[in-house]
Amino acid sequence: MAEYDFRTVPHIHAGPGSANRLADIAAPLIGSRRRIFIVTDTGVRGLGLLDGAIAGLEAAGLAVAVNDSVVADPPEDMVLAAVEEARQFGAELVIGFGGGSSMDTAKLVALLLGTDQPLADMYGVDRVRGARLPLILIPTTAGTGSEVTPISVVTVGETSKMGVNDPVLYGDIAVLDAELTYGLPRAVTAATGIDAMVHAIEAYTSKIHKNPISDALALAGLKKLHGAIERACTDGRDALAREDMLLGALLAGQAFANAPVGAVHALAYPLGGIFHVPHGLSNSLMLPPVLRYNAEAAEPHYAELSAHIGLANPGAAALIDEMERIADAVKIETRLSQVGVSHNDLPKLAEDAMKVTRLLVNNPREMTLDAAKACYEAVL
Repeated sequence: MAEYDFRTVPHIHAGPGSANRLADIAAPLIGSRRRIFIVTDTGVRGLGLLDGAIAGLEAAGLAVAVNDSVVADPPEDMVLAAVEEARQFGAELVIGFGGGSSMDTAKLVALLLGTDQPLADMYGVDRVRGARLPLILIPTTAGTGSEVTPISVVTVGETSKMGVNDPVLYGDIAVLDAELTYGLPRAVTAATGIDAMVHAIEAYTSKIHKNPISDALALAGLKKLHGAIERACTDGRDALAREDMLLGALLAGQAFANAPVGAVHALAYPLGGIFHVPHGLSNSLMLPPVLRYNAEAAEPHYAELSAHIGLANPGAAALIDEMERIADAVKIETRLSQVGVSHNDLPKLAEDAMKVTRLLVNNPREMTLDAAKACYEAVL
């Protein structure tokens, strides 16, 4: 039997309206703590998605402060400012409430309040020293899986995306409340949903840490997502579709937290860092060309994935065709030119992608500079 590790969050709670009952759901974690710091963005707060959660916490006698400064691809200085705000408030527990950027920021706020190690020393894998504050993560999109991953990605400098990957970043509780996702626009539903499907696909083909548990989760997550994404994009209040999307994203998140993603994500990172393309859309754009490039090394795995979701003639070609069909069906951008990328940008994109070595080592086929540039060219 092969040797492998599998880790995940210790407590997952799912159910409609769960966010409004946090004081009860998290009572053992909250304990005698009375000062709760919530990290989110202005969109989530403006839509009123936080109102029920805040009301429930305050009704339980807890003091609540909200930082809604999070932006996509959160810059390092924004994270550090949130940490200082939380420190001034005297935060005793942190809640990440929103998309991947809000949850990633909350992870680092909780961590930096619990240790004196500088953030700059944490970038990479297993480089964190010290503990963190108690942490609850509540997704409002079905995509990143950040609620069950030990990873936080931020923007350093003008365009570079850096990650902290350490088990200490697993939250204490992940809460899935599908009602929070009912109002998601179609474009966000589509991009984040395909992002989650990419997590499942890349986890299943991960070169180094692929294992039976992550495989089972990737297959289950992909099937949930595949069956729900078009329904959720057509009717945003389809309760079962929304629940399946959240669960599928969580399962895929658990999979790639243990069997890390590869070249799709590595090539997507510069699109976010340089052109500020949303993370889910970046992954969706780069998925078909990277699948084609990987096919010679990962054909058996792609055949298993495509068979699991019921495609005829299982294999890489069927999987690629289906992912391209879904992108068209949910009306998401499929060309780099649609997000402002020109032919002149490709060398810089490829050079930056090759720097994401912590992900490229997981790819089933070695990615080269020329191959990365060709992948970008294929979807220009």
